[in-house]
Amino acid sequence: MEILTLKYYKHKHFDYAEMFELKKVRKILKSVKRNGDSAIKHYTKQFDKINLEKIQIPEEKITEIYKSADPKLIELLQYATNRIQLFASKQLESFKNLEIKIEDSIIGHKIVPIQKVGCYVPGGRFPLISTALMTVIPAKVAGVKEIFVCSPKIHSITILAAKIAGADRIFNMGGVQAIAAFAFGTESVPKVDKIVGPGNKYVTAAKKEVYGTVGIDFLAGPSEILIIADETAIPEFIAADLLAQAEHDPNSIPELITTSPQLAAKVNQQLKFQLSNLTTKKTAESALKNGKIILTDSILETVKISNIIAPEHLEIHISNPDLIIDKLYNYGSLFIGNYSAETFGDYCSGTNHILPTNGAARYTGGLSVKNFIKIQTYQKIGKKDAKKISQITENLAEIEGLYAHKNASIIRFKSL
Repeated sequence: MEILTLKYYKHKHFDYAEMFELKKVRKILKSVKRNGDSAIKHYTKQFDKINLEKIQIPEEKITEIYKSADPKLIELLQYATNRIQLFASKQLESFKNLEIKIEDSIIGHKIVPIQKVGCYVPGGRFPLISTALMTVIPAKVAGVKEIFVCSPKIHSITILAAKIAGADRIFNMGGVQAIAAFAFGTESVPKVDKIVGPGNKYVTAAKKEVYGTVGIDFLAGPSEILIIADETAIPEFIAADLLAQAEHDPNSIPELITTSPQLAAKVNQQLKFQLSNLTTKKTAESALKNGKIILTDSILETVKISNIIAPEHLEIHISNPDLIIDKLYNYGSLFIGNYSAETFGDYCSGTNHILPTNGAARYTGGLSVKNFIKIQTYQKIGKKDAKKISQITENLAEIEGLYAHKNASIIRFKSL
């Protein structure tokens, strides 16, 4: 990768305007909204070259796939499920019902799960079974009543992962038409309250367009990794982790910030060596062209640039990570130390791998049980407290010029 010094470096976030082909996307959304199942089948034939008889995978087919699966594969999926489930359960425990008393009034909030969720699992070149786990499990733990999974050209292994994770219904559909089906509902596909999960540029554009009709998690761009390293870091580990992200997509962004020119040179050597033996060499090679190795004068400089970039994945490979952990505040997920490989987080460490990209880590975290719950407030105002706050309300309403608000307060006050 190209080596730059900090003063010449300017990070560019992905241009969503270039990514979205909204005219095409809107046409498909409108068609599915109007024509339902027939539109899904039409676009699935056009884009995926599949003649769908049934959009939903029948229960007997799911059971057959499970029974015929390699027990070792089920064991692997169950291990990952258990760890993701454990972390999500502990996350949920941190969201608690709240109730406080002021005078003779009660105010509070309740934690309420969303009722229906659609989980999008990319198909494409690889069956992303881990995404089935990452979307379904936190929804299940949160208490979502109905969880639906869809994936284009759905693989049997994706169906298996979705079943183990706890999906209620599974659909063989993808692309814009799948997002439209979840957003508007069709004869076979239920309308959901929220859509989660990553996808290609068309899926992302479709999620952007239907937001408001349904909720979404966030808009995901190409995958990113940023590694902070000093002279003590292990070049082989860093190169391997950069390539792990690079093989996702030609648009992926692998970057390294280091205080050591010697390490930078060794990482570049390792990239060439490891790339030569990589099955996904073509994709990774393209993505490496997007990457940079940035040289800085101090670790504190690396922290500054990291917080500006706000990467999806952030790894720390320095002698004393504790010196900077509290100074880092913009990232999707943090991986601390030589043995905290980002790829562990992709599969089974327990945290979620659906994370904000393109600088969105400045204002949001990754997918979690929080995405599947609502914090709903309530109040029960007593007479004594009403007498006090009605006077405040009356004055504030008059300042705003909202006289019906003022009147509603005065009527209460007069009755006391």
